[in-house]
Amino acid sequence: MAQAMLAARIRETKGKGAARKLRNNNQVPAVFYGPQTEPVPLVLDYPELIRALKGTKGDNIIFDLQIQSDKGAQTHKAILKDVQIHPIKGTYLHADFYEISMDKEIRVRVPIRLVNNPIGVTKGGILQHVRRELVISCLPDRMIDSLEVDVSGLDIGDSLHIKDMDLPEGTKSIQDENLTIAVVAAPTVSAEKAIEEEAEAEAEAEELAEPVTESTEES
Repeated sequence: MAQAMLAARIRETKGKGAARKLRNNNQVPAVFYGPQTEPVPLVLDYPELIRALKGTKGDNIIFDLQIQSDKGAQTHKAILKDVQIHPIKGTYLHADFYEISMDKEIRVRVPIRLVNNPIGVTKGGILQHVRRELVISCLPDRMIDSLEVDVSGLDIGDSLHIKDMDLPEGTKSIQDENLTIAVVAAPTVSAEKAIEEEAEAEAEAEELAEPVTESTEES
């Protein structure tokens, strides 16, 4: 579980023009919200955001978000729920922070990484990675960066399901345990089918994860 400290300030201005001006001043517009917290517009210093993200490993990071206002500074536990990135420059355009409680479970998406070469592939089979993410529920201090799954034992026609995975202590999947993670298909199986299954899996994971309020440049 990665942790980082990040300073932020209450943002008084809204709209595309205001957001563009912030970015030109090496700042990033953001928003902070939660189950019991109304959305609060924030502004971050771009170098500080870069520092916080580079100093951690993985996507699931717990932030000590220090929010400065006219009434002083308050620190909140939060995770980065969404970040908008410029499609060409790769720079951060907007960030969403979701408030958490360390004693309440949250839902997060965790990448699934397949390791080792299936025996079926050595016989000419095709490894299809059907689900690339798993939605898990856990306490914040049990968050993980990724799940590694050994597929070396899969022969042609074999498949691996969620129920076959050994999840770390304190974490549980909220998806159907019979859903397929990976399969070694015969060479005659259409690749289009694999692409279709993967797209369906990603859409399902998106629906099951913690709800995220939409953020735009106007915010």
